[in-house]
Amino acid sequence: MWWQYITVFFGALFFDIVPIPFPPAFTIMLFLQIKYDLNIWLVIVIGVIGSILGRYILTLYIPFIANKIFKESKNEDVQFLGEKMKEKGWKSQMAIIAYSLLPLPTTPLFLAGGMAKIKPLYIIPAFFVGKFTSDAIVVHLGKYTSENVQIILEGMVSWKTISSLIFGLLMLFFILFIDWRSLIQKNKFKLNFRIWK
Repeated sequence: MWWQYITVFFGALFFDIVPIPFPPAFTIMLFLQIKYDLNIWLVIVIGVIGSILGRYILTLYIPFIANKIFKESKNEDVQFLGEKMKEKGWKSQMAIIAYSLLPLPTTPLFLAGGMAKIKPLYIIPAFFVGKFTSDAIVVHLGKYTSENVQIILEGMVSWKTISSLIFGLLMLFFILFIDWRSLIQKNKFKLNFRIWK
């Protein structure tokens, strides 16, 4: 059974080491937890560790790629933004936590941090707080929803199972289809149903 937890670790690592927006690491964590009925807290802890290691490695190698594909002026712009971010101190840390809590890809955060040559240890502690919290919520929510779907499919229908299923599906709907960037940056509520390739 230990190999499933190793798969969780490497799955989360892979999902968060790539420099393009990839599905969130919690998707592989949730899939493996449900498929193999793994201990949910072990999945969350191991998955978050893999995810953080992936993001750490991303911030280390992205400056080399950025130097090869972007003009020097663009790299200097991003480094300037990184310096401004460091000047904000605790406000920047709170922004990183808030961003990590939202169902938005964190790839841009680490790409910008890596390009700006911000030390990973400046981003990772705040990211850990947000990432652990959001992944714990989503993995628990996904597990809860999948269990209630199974109960309903087995014919054990009650107001509790139906309301739990509806609540879980609504939460997943909000996470997937609300345009969070538009809501946060422009205070404009918008739904986006074109999320799949």
